[in-house]
Amino acid sequence: MCLLDRLLAAEGERLSAEVVVPAKGLFSHDGGVGAWVGIEYMAQAVAAWAGWQARARGQTPSIGLLLGTRRYRCSVPRFAAGQRLQVDIERGYQADNGLGQFECRIHADGVELASAQLTVFGPQDPIAFLNGENV
Repeated sequence: MCLLDRLLAAEGERLSAEVVVPAKGLFSHDGGVGAWVGIEYMAQAVAAWAGWQARARGQTPSIGLLLGTRRYRCSVPRFAAGQRLQVDIERGYQADNGLGQFECRIHADGVELASAQLTVFGPQDPIAFLNGENV
């Protein structure tokens, strides 16, 4: 499932992506999507950043996991259908074991609508990890 529409920019520790909120779709209801979907928009932007970083190193993007969200704040109850959202993420830190944290924000028309910190995990060997090996 890919909810992001396009990559706007990527540089160093940052990435910006765009979402045009769909009128019809998996999470669409009553003319928009619930604000809670913003967490998934943020997580997918982090995944896009990790994939971009892997490709820059000549590697294939791999599986990553969203472990948690801290301080998700959203000033709207839903994102309106047709609304153009900019999802900005910036890596705060990355440990050697694959654990990382990102500062994330969602804007529309220059106004911040949502923010959160996402904690993610990218195991060295995703398949072994998912099979319970190297835990």
